[in-house]
Amino acid sequence: PLVQLTLSHTFQQTRQTKKKTYHHHLQYSNIETTMALEELPSSDSLTAFLSTHSNSLVCFSATWCGPCKASKPALESLASQYAADPSVDLHSGIVYEHVLGDEVTSKYRIRAFPTYVLFKKGGEEVGRVEGVNFEGIKSMVAKAVCKAMDMGAGHSLGGGNVKALSPEEARAQRLARLGAAPVAAPTAGAESEQDGKMADAEMKDAPEATNEVAAKAPSEGKSEDDAKMDVDEAAEGETNKEVEMIDPTESLSKEDIETLTNSMGFSLIRAQKGLLHGNGTVEGAVEWLLAHQEDDDIDDPIENVPKNDGSSSGDGLVAQSYKCNECGKVLSNMANLELHANKTGHSDFEESTELKKPLTEEEKKAKIEEIKSLLKAKRTERELKEKNENVDREKQRRFMGKEMIKTREQMEMEARKRQALMKKKEKEAALKERQRIRAELEKDRRERAANKGKLSSKLGVDGYNPDGIQYDVPADGQGGAENADAAIAKKPKQAAPSAAKMDEYISKVSSYRAGGDGGNCLKILKAYIGNVVKNPDEPKYRKINMDNKAYKTKVKPFLGAKSLLLAVGFNPTEDGLGLELSEDADVKVLEQALEKVEAAYDAYMK
Repeated sequence: PLVQLTLSHTFQQTRQTKKKTYHHHLQYSNIETTMALEELPSSDSLTAFLSTHSNSLVCFSATWCGPCKASKPALESLASQYAADPSVDLHSGIVYEHVLGDEVTSKYRIRAFPTYVLFKKGGEEVGRVEGVNFEGIKSMVAKAVCKAMDMGAGHSLGGGNVKALSPEEARAQRLARLGAAPVAAPTAGAESEQDGKMADAEMKDAPEATNEVAAKAPSEGKSEDDAKMDVDEAAEGETNKEVEMIDPTESLSKEDIETLTNSMGFSLIRAQKGLLHGNGTVEGAVEWLLAHQEDDDIDDPIENVPKNDGSSSGDGLVAQSYKCNECGKVLSNMANLELHANKTGHSDFEESTELKKPLTEEEKKAKIEEIKSLLKAKRTERELKEKNENVDREKQRRFMGKEMIKTREQMEMEARKRQALMKKKEKEAALKERQRIRAELEKDRRERAANKGKLSSKLGVDGYNPDGIQYDVPADGQGGAENADAAIAKKPKQAAPSAAKMDEYISKVSSYRAGGDGGNCLKILKAYIGNVVKNPDEPKYRKINMDNKAYKTKVKPFLGAKSLLLAVGFNPTEDGLGLELSEDADVKVLEQALEKVEAAYDAYMK
């Protein structure tokens, strides 16, 4: 079935808020209209969107941006209008800054929200519009000529071949059908000036002349559908005219620029940007510079903008400011609107025709003085804060220095205490060793006295070894310690070692404190007895070689060591070079001896 497209314009003005809104209603028969503005959930989906469509209009938005939320319904309406126009090949999408992350600034160079960017297929940027400016979007799309694929010459429904007309002739015919006087073709110099006015005239007359054209259509040999399409063409106007780019700084006041640069110390580029974004006033420029002085692109060159041809909307009103519907505050420009939205969290804004009254010279000077005093107060506050921070850092540094000195002194004191304790232990060990040596000398003296001046001793390869620490005597008893003891004490031969005297043997070994000899002996004895207790069936642990260095230096010289081994079940071998555990050795006695040796070793090492 034939798709009938009806485009109606409704202009409605509210006197209280002086707000202008445009409602475009697109009606289709037998076709359900789907959402024309596609939301892109990821960076990959944006890349696929740009590579799929020949012409793409992408809105870079933010969830926290109040103007973005307020202008989204109008953006959806504009996207639906482009989607319904068969002569325009344009797909619209919206993507949010939290989805793209760092790519917002690094890849797409977005500096403000919302920003509308027009792409060709493959991601080639054609143009961009920063801020809520739908007229700028339409101009950008018209300049890019985003037309659908040309299907070739055709015929109107119900009519024959139609002769191709020039734009001027087509315009004259449309005006004639609407009942307007023919207009002569404009000259080259005045063409751009008259296009906007003609388009406005056609748009105003289009709704009123719809019925008249529909009535005249049958008499002219055209169908009703052709008449409606002619009205739509007359309402559209010429949108594909060339847009001239100009330098926006040419219209700025030199006096205001001199005030910002010479009196207030701003650079030229910052002063120009402040005036452009601050509604052309010094106070607005200072407010914008204070809010954006930390931006990375604050010192970037100013780009050219499309020339404003002076055309206005259908009702003759032009938006001069923005108004917050939540608090009623009137904001002069988009920068102030964004600043207000960020501070208050408000998101309901609308365009307003109310123009803020410019300041007089006296008010301007007073405002400058007020701003200077504000800057001075902020500078003083910052300097005071830095001074307090420096004082706090100095206090912290001094405190940490005192703590470090205190900790160092405490560590040195503890080191001196440990050194003094070690010296004390060494003196006590030396005193005990001196007492032991004196006792040995006294024993030798008495032995000499009892043995007619002779000392029972043995002179070996190691030199002189007194009997005080040489207790293992050969079996023949020549010069043995038992004979000497018998001669001194007049007592019978000493009895064999007994398990009941294990404590006495261990105590004798523990009495050797000099150089830790007693501890080393107890450690060797613990190893001998422990190996037998843990591995009773291992033959290598049941024999002790008395000819090795460990036994000669750490066991043999100390009284009570060999006696302990004999008491727990070790017996001398036939060749006299070792000790071997007897087959009938009592395991309980071995375990009891191991516990006592371990306890004595632990006590010795404390």
